[in-house]
Amino acid sequence: MTLKIEYIAPCPMAYIRHIGPYGPGNTETMERLKHWAKSRDLMNSHSVILGIAQDNPQMIPPEICRYDACILLPDGCPGVSSVGGSVGGSGDGSVGGSVGDSAGDSSTEKEVRIGSITGGRYGVFTINHTAEAVKRAWEEVFPQLFAESYIPDFSRPILERYKAELIERHLCEICVPIE
Repeated sequence: MTLKIEYIAPCPMAYIRHIGPYGPGNTETMERLKHWAKSRDLMNSHSVILGIAQDNPQMIPPEICRYDACILLPDGCPGVSSVGGSVGGSGDGSVGGSVGDSAGDSSTEKEVRIGSITGGRYGVFTINHTAEAVKRAWEEVFPQLFAESYIPDFSRPILERYKAELIERHLCEICVPIE
């Protein structure tokens, strides 16, 4: 795996939170978010989707683990309020604004919250977008960061980043915040 260091700017986003064991529920949540985003014309060749596992399942009971499926929002996104909280970090990210009442499934509409991603420096690893590669990456990212003298910043969440241009090539990124 190749490590590159990148500054990720703070950015507004819409997200849906899943609470429960990580796994199929995360995938279902991501699909609901993508359906919502498509109904608002937010899915295009510049879209960036994030998966944020908020809790370490080795330290937190699986039934209360939080996973946020997120889409970064363009500036001035119509139908989305600017009120919101931060997702990740010291808060739980549940303080979100509401979304507008345009197209979309009303049950999903009620789940969507508005927040922002905390910016900063990240160690970014580009990997194959397969379950095996993601699992292997989670085992290798920390040893590689430490070997290259980078210290993870656990006050910010780790991001699984899915850029449209990378997904087309069956790739995704693991972005680990660093000090």
